Amino acid sequence: MKKQMLMNVMMAVLVAGLMTMTACSKPKVADPVTVDQEQGETDAERAARLEAERAARLEAERIEAQQLEEQRQARILEAKSRFLNQNILFDYDSAELTDQAKGLLREKAAWLQANPSGTVMIEGHCDERGTTVYNLALGERRANAARNYLVDLGVSASRMGTVSYGEEKPLDPAPTESAYRINRRAQFVIR
Repeated sequence: MKKQMLMNVMMAVLVAGLMTMTACSKPKVADPVTVDQEQGETDAERAARLEAERAARLEAERIEAQQLEEQRQARILEAKSRFLNQNILFDYDSAELTDQAKGLLREKAAWLQANPSGTVMIEGHCDERGTTVYNLALGERRANAARNYLVDLGVSASRMGTVSYGEEKPLDPAPTESAYRINRRAQFVIR
């Protein structure tokens, strides 16, 4: 029994000693350089890899910015093309704006407001019916109708000029109703 008790005391002292040693020892922290070196990468290789990743990221950002700028420029060109190629059409012997013409003029006003340095010449045109003097006057009324509507929408009058060509510059010279229809117009030219 004494032997058993001695054994228990020795065991307790041994366990206490082990616990003390474990509690007092410093935890081992892995050295990042050592870990990298263990993975086969030196400090110089790691620095080169990080620089290559940074350069790749910057190049990807540059390409994305370039693509966004190209898309923006394409939208600008498309809007400008639409602005120039959508004529304001008029009924026979009339300078009154139709609902469709007003819709197109609202789009043109938006483009002009988005491009504040742009100035335009509004050309008034007629079909070949009527006298030259009458058609010149009608073309002037058509150009002014478009200009006045744009002014009402907030576009500065100083950015727009008007001119009448009467029947002198038809889009389609054929003596047909469809040709007459597209020749009765106000056409925009960017100056």
